[in-house]
Amino acid sequence: MFQYVFNKQDKDKVQDSITNAVNPTKKTRDLEKQLEFSDTYANRIALADSYYQNKNFVSAISNYKKSLEDTVQDDFYAQQQLVLSYYQLHNYEKTIEHAEKIQQKPEFKGSKQQFCYGMALKEVGETEKAEFQLKQIDRPYSNYSERLELAKLYLETDRINVGKTLLDEISAESKNMTEPNRRIYRNTILEVERLLSSL
Repeated sequence: MFQYVFNKQDKDKVQDSITNAVNPTKKTRDLEKQLEFSDTYANRIALADSYYQNKNFVSAISNYKKSLEDTVQDDFYAQQQLVLSYYQLHNYEKTIEHAEKIQQKPEFKGSKQQFCYGMALKEVGETEKAEFQLKQIDRPYSNYSERLELAKLYLETDRINVGKTLLDEISAESKNMTEPNRRIYRNTILEVERLLSSL
């Protein structure tokens, strides 16, 4: 027989989760007050993350940039988040600028930031550099949406056979997906099949 014992801390965590789900801006307001009380790197990053989660990318960027002024802290996380935030705002030049500051870090390879970097390069017409970055993310049985974008890049640059081969791989892999994964990647799979039927 299992017994569940909730202490006050557990109750508070559950209550906070429910409150944040119902009113996501409450967490942001609380973090703003916390930052006013104590302007620390951790508080500023927490506030920036909250803005990012609420899709307030302009405020997120402002706080991530402000956190970079703290030279004692490692700026890698803030730079990662700036790449993602600028990409969401379609500011590809800034996406590239911040990605280039962290691209030598081992954590960059295969990351969402590397994907955004590759896509930003594509958007500014640097297709060879974009292809190099996107190829780093091309791994079987993962990164389906990212690999679809690489296939589209191949098709857009008249490398139909290479693009079709990648689309065929994704399509074949999708046949072996679990049902939950098929639901998650449904739109990607549909787009892959649509592109294949048009070739």
